[in-house]
Amino acid sequence: MKLKVCGNILPEQVKAYDDLGVDMAGFNFYPSSPRYMRQKISPEKMKQLKGKFARVGIFVNARYDELVRTVEEYRLDMVQLSGDETPEYCNKIADFISVIKVFRLAGKEHLDPLTIPYKNVCDFFMFDTAGTGYGSTGKKFNWKLLEKSPPSKPYFLSGGIELSDVEKLKNLAAGPAGVKLFAVDVNSQFEMGAGVKDMNKLKQFIDQLK
Repeated sequence: MKLKVCGNILPEQVKAYDDLGVDMAGFNFYPSSPRYMRQKISPEKMKQLKGKFARVGIFVNARYDELVRTVEEYRLDMVQLSGDETPEYCNKIADFISVIKVFRLAGKEHLDPLTIPYKNVCDFFMFDTAGTGYGSTGKKFNWKLLEKSPPSKPYFLSGGIELSDVEKLKNLAAGPAGVKLFAVDVNSQFEMGAGVKDMNKLKQFIDQLK
C-alpha cells in the first residue's frame, strides 16, 4: 500500500519525504484551494526537489492547454483530475501522462455507474468524500461501499484519513476491497495549517502503516 501526501506548499517539507517513505507528493493547481501552491513553489523550485517520490498535480476542470503547460513547467509525473472532467477529456490527458480520476462519494452510491465510463480512459480511480465545491472535506465516507462493490481498477483511498485509521486501513486492505487498493491519500488530518504538514504525526502514521 503506497502513500500520497497531498496539498504541499513547503519545499523544505517535501524534501524530507524520501526519508519518511512517502511515495507521492500532491501539488494543488486549483486557484480556489487554500493549498494552491503556484505562489509558494515556482517551477524552478520544483525542479530542485530531488527524490524518488512521484509529483502529482491536482487540477479541477482545467483547460487542456493550461494543464499540459503546467505538466511541462513543473515536470509532473501524474495528474489528479478532481472536477467534472468527462471521459473524453481524461482520455486526451492520458495520452501523455498518468491520470487519477476522482469520484466523490456520500456513501450510498453504487460505484459501477460512476466509474465504468472512465475505466478505460484513466490509470487510477480515487474515492473521496462528497462535499460542497471541490475542496477537501476532511471527512470520511462509508468505506463499506467499497467492500460491497470492490473497485475494478487500482484506486487511491482519500477523505479524512487520520492516524487512528491504521488498523482499519489494514483490515480494508486484507478484504475484497483491498485487491485493487493502490494507495492511501492523506491531507488535512496531518496538518498544522493549510498545506503545513505535521511531520511528526505523518512519520507516526507511516511507521505504523508500513
